[in-house]
Amino acid sequence: MTTTTMPMLETYPKTINLDRAALAAAIDALTACAQACTACADACLSEDMVAELTTCIRTDLDCADICTATARVLSRHTGYDANITRTLLQACVTACRTCGDECATHAGMHAHCRVCADACRACEQACRDLLAAIG
Repeated sequence: MTTTTMPMLETYPKTINLDRAALAAAIDALTACAQACTACADACLSEDMVAELTTCIRTDLDCADICTATARVLSRHTGYDANITRTLLQACVTACRTCGDECATHAGMHAHCRVCADACRACEQACRDLLAAIG
């Protein structure tokens, strides 16, 4: 899948204090995860057993919001603050792990939960990788 993330990072006129490839990978994973979580929450609402999926819906929506906010902050570089970036990435790791675990419990019955759990795992790893690059 081609995104505009790396081309936008390449056109940034100043120095970026992060590895641009790791940064682009994290932004793309965050965006994909937010979309998967939003779609999973919506699919859960369409299931006949929706009452049994309330925790899944909640974690989906929380994870989507945290991923979206983090992707937006990571897309801004002027006045960069590593402490804010680190804190948001750590929150993403927690949200993605929680959501991925919750969706995994429903993955055998609901394919949308399986897809979402996979997106959460990929995003969690991309955030960990960027955290490691920040140090």
